[in-house]
Amino acid sequence: MEPIFAVRDGYAVYRGPVGADGPGHRHAAFQIVIGLRGEVSMVDSSDIRHRGAALLVPPMVPHRILPHSALVTYFVDPHCAFADRLRIMGQGLTVAPELQQLSEDDIGPSGGGPSRRLDPRLVAALAVIQESAMALSDVAVAVGLSPQRLRAMARSELGIPLARWRIWSRLRRAAEALQAGSSPAEAADTAGFADQAHLTRQMREMMGLTPAAVLPVLRGSYLRAT
Repeated sequence: MEPIFAVRDGYAVYRGPVGADGPGHRHAAFQIVIGLRGEVSMVDSSDIRHRGAALLVPPMVPHRILPHSALVTYFVDPHCAFADRLRIMGQGLTVAPELQQLSEDDIGPSGGGPSRRLDPRLVAALAVIQESAMALSDVAVAVGLSPQRLRAMARSELGIPLARWRIWSRLRRAAEALQAGSSPAEAADTAGFADQAHLTRQMREMMGLTPAAVLPVLRGSYLRAT
């Protein structure tokens, strides 16, 4: 099976192996991991192992994926419509056999639309942050909220600090730039990171990956799609 990694509207998808020594990490999206050859295993922050045909990780939950020869993982934006289905499935790392047959057709395009459960102003704010470098105080004004109220809403409805969502959005832009042919240094600049080392640290912390590790997969996925 040839690995792929692609960024879509409302989610990203990776299909391929996961090697040893992956670091613990936490990200600002829902993650669904499905074993294509047997069950997949993860370890949580208490070093407890979770194992199943499919696992669900809510935003900001620390975890580490154990080595696996073939899996598919979806990173689902927390403000998209498909995330509404995931939000009611559990607060922590959860075994989710009902997601074993999940495909991209289930997530988008309808699943990539805006959430119907979150406050529309929060949904609008997250979309603005994802698509621009606007200061968070200006984002709050643009959606009719005070900065304090917007931050509180993000924590109460999503459990995600807005600063972490901004980093996740920048990582998404960096992945898109890498896929389109930019070097890691160019992708870091495009996405608003201080430098390539900053991009590498943030990607490793939030995805358990580095630009050097995902670049061959991103480039190969792009070439096969063009």
